[in-house]
Amino acid sequence: MTFGAIPRALLAIALLAIPAGQTLAQEQTLSDTRALAALSDKELMKLPAKKVFSAQDAPTKSLRARSIGSYARGCMAGGVALPVEGPAWQVIRLSRNRYWGQPQLVELIEKLAVESKQQDGWNGLLVGDISQPRGGPMPSGHASHQVGLDADIWLKPMPSRKMSVQELENVKPTLVVKDRKRIDPDVWTEAHARLIKRAASYPEVARIFVHPPIKAELCKWAKGDRDWLAKVRPYYGHNYHFHIRMRCPAGDKTCKNQPEPSPKDGTGCGEELAYWMGNAPWKRIEQPPPAKKPDKPVKPPPPLTLASLPAECRAVVTAE
Repeated sequence: MTFGAIPRALLAIALLAIPAGQTLAQEQTLSDTRALAALSDKELMKLPAKKVFSAQDAPTKSLRARSIGSYARGCMAGGVALPVEGPAWQVIRLSRNRYWGQPQLVELIEKLAVESKQQDGWNGLLVGDISQPRGGPMPSGHASHQVGLDADIWLKPMPSRKMSVQELENVKPTLVVKDRKRIDPDVWTEAHARLIKRAASYPEVARIFVHPPIKAELCKWAKGDRDWLAKVRPYYGHNYHFHIRMRCPAGDKTCKNQPEPSPKDGTGCGEELAYWMGNAPWKRIEQPPPAKKPDKPVKPPPPLTLASLPAECRAVVTAE
């Protein structure tokens, strides 16, 4: 498809009008970097960021590797794919095309996979979502994972055989908790604890997100050096996987780090964990306030646009 003859204003209107259930041709329009590059900055900034970034099926080749912005508001250049299988890992749900990351994160995942298999009794990693080929906001599932420095590792060891593509696509999660307060002792093992400790012990890792009872179990299990526990952060929704977040790579001036975790007790096993094991953080999920009937129809909020992301992300979606 050639866009050179289409006036830029008409192209911008066409892109903005693409609905949630776009056709294949429309998806190709969003993924065509030449079409996007033909737009002015003003026109480009109005495009829905989730649709534009999820339509990109390949990384940038002309830009050096770097993370741009923050974990939940950014994009990435120069992403690389984690090989879909290796000596101690397999990537699941390949159709989502979310196995791209910064080179440093891909290297870390491969190292964790090999070392945990050799030393921790973990048969191999099942790797879930990392980032889209050019990062950016995803259409579903995550607020973060936008700059190629986040990865989900399932709390289910890889089987001792190569799984088929269909099996990888339909693999079922295994919950390691009974509820938001209790670990499931029939599922949880010391190998789970050793795996998470190893990931948290890497200096490049900034945070590990887990469900609160997992953090509680690690606090009871850990002996000797307990400093790594400060990086293990209790948070909703991590009951079958844990989430690795890397620090910004050294020298990457366009990447924005989070503040370092600094629990009062040095481990997060005291007041911080007690808060998450209590009821307060769960009220908005388990007991949402009753919905009030609006006097007038309420319009849904407008979609996040490229204008909401760092300016450098516009170059990322238009680069070859």
